[in-house]
Amino acid sequence: MSDLAEHLAFFRELGVTGVSRDPAWRHRAATAAIAVSTSPSEAGVAPAESGAAHDPAHALQALQDEIGPACVRCKLCTRGRSTVVFGSGSPKARLMFVGEAPGEDEDRQGLPFVGRAGQLLTRIIEAIGMTREQVYIANVIKCRPPDNRNPEPDEVAACSPFLFRQVQTVNPLVIVALGKFAAQCLLQTTDPITRLRGREFDFQGRTLIPTFHPAYLLRNPAAKREVWDDMKKVRALLQADARR
Repeated sequence: MSDLAEHLAFFRELGVTGVSRDPAWRHRAATAAIAVSTSPSEAGVAPAESGAAHDPAHALQALQDEIGPACVRCKLCTRGRSTVVFGSGSPKARLMFVGEAPGEDEDRQGLPFVGRAGQLLTRIIEAIGMTREQVYIANVIKCRPPDNRNPEPDEVAACSPFLFRQVQTVNPLVIVALGKFAAQCLLQTTDPITRLRGREFDFQGRTLIPTFHPAYLLRNPAAKREVWDDMKKVRALLQADARR
């Protein structure tokens, strides 16, 4: 009954007022957790900096300064971008969320996930007993594509090294990849998100859990059930680490 209560509480938090009694809606195949390894050279990530001298907040600020407020590393600088959206949250977060790209609201405010999808992400974070201030949130690319189109390969190639450095600097215990582009970029795969979600991957000694993007959930509310399953795994991993 505790799982059922958790499901219902989560749905209420996300604004869902009912569920389907259709057995097909409830059924989903069990999927085993599969670990894959991504080497630092494949991901373009240097070994983690260690020692007392390592200050994640200072390192993130230095990285943001390196990118600069008027980055010209890809064509998005000429396509109507207003702001370079770097990332936000705790520099020492144990949980990190990675999306694909800023949208209109993010471009205007200079912060990731502040529009409707961002509001839903906030409720998802709160549903596992955390706040946005306790996690770190970033995107694969830092500038808004025109008309919110999908990121293009050259844009991902130009910007993803900065994401890898953000991951290395924050050094979270768990990474949640939100949607296809984030999962494919981090895992260096072309597998669709429907094949990736529900599984756990090893990413440089961290657990990476792909799940659906909040924008997808706004269009497909029934998928919130799968996301809640993923977030329960996240919560369990964080709780287990806290007990050590």
